[in-house]
Amino acid sequence: MSGPWTDAARTRIWSQVDRETFRNEIQPLGRPAILRGLVANWPAVQAASRSPEDVSLLLKSVSGDKPVDYFEGPPGGGGRYAYAPDMKGFTFERRKAKLGDLLDRILEARSMPAPPSLYAGAVNVPAHAPALLETHALPLLEDNVEKLVSLWIGNQGRTPAHWDLPQNLACVIAGRRRFTLFATDQIPNLYIGPLDVTIAGQPSSLVDFHNPDFTAYPRFRDAIAAAEIAELEPGDALYMPSLWIHHVEALDSFGVMMNLWWREGPSHLVTPFLTMLHALLTLRDLPVREREAWRVLFEHYIFEMNGDPFAHLPDTARGVFGEMTPERLRVIKEHLLRTLTRA
Repeated sequence: MSGPWTDAARTRIWSQVDRETFRNEIQPLGRPAILRGLVANWPAVQAASRSPEDVSLLLKSVSGDKPVDYFEGPPGGGGRYAYAPDMKGFTFERRKAKLGDLLDRILEARSMPAPPSLYAGAVNVPAHAPALLETHALPLLEDNVEKLVSLWIGNQGRTPAHWDLPQNLACVIAGRRRFTLFATDQIPNLYIGPLDVTIAGQPSSLVDFHNPDFTAYPRFRDAIAAAEIAELEPGDALYMPSLWIHHVEALDSFGVMMNLWWREGPSHLVTPFLTMLHALLTLRDLPVREREAWRVLFEHYIFEMNGDPFAHLPDTARGVFGEMTPERLRVIKEHLLRTLTRA
């Protein structure tokens, strides 16, 4: 990358990664990692090495007639999927098509002097191309780990910087990809848009990474200084820990990626974003002194910054704050339902 990104750090590259190395060496670092050639032997990667037409035929052979959602941006729009300037709409239209028809459109667009931007993201593989899972072994994760497997298909385009709740293993099948990555502590410098009206499900940065407006977004210079860049070829994979922020660029006229999302932790966990919504009702508008006092309580009882806050109590005396059981889970949910639905 050029311009303000010239001196950005590069993501560490690992080669010949197996499950043991991933679990014992890569994941504990809590940082993104390029896993060079991890899925180079996948049939789809091999087909893509021959031609875009070959991998397109492979994908069409395993996909059905169920339509997929996709974005279409105007010719000459630069492939940037973003909010409209007035924040009341977007720079693209949302459409539906059969996966095979969309692949044909992307192939046809390669010969156009000014093609539209076409992008289908998070296409659920079990729903749209289940046979793909039979021939493309999912690397590094045990079979009993619950995974969400998705396809990302399009031509040249840019997805704004955003975070995902799960851990992510993004496997490039066709075309090159560039990820610009930030740790979660860079949120204040990335100028995130609305949290509940989003481009593609997750809140995302308003900054155009190719032409940043430092007058409107002055702290973005600090984000650039903290960024790292991962450039991937077909067959490579990128590991991203939970909540790492990533801006994604598809660099070629035909690109395909398959990713795996998964979470680790007990089965009762739901998204902490619900806690943020609840906090709008309970915390945000408190007087500053009270809000700071509640911060101390959260740090002690939820984040356990001082160790186990109930070490002095037997489990039977900890109430709903004890080890989670089906009964405690029921009590918590019933209490929340009562309080949230109270008139």
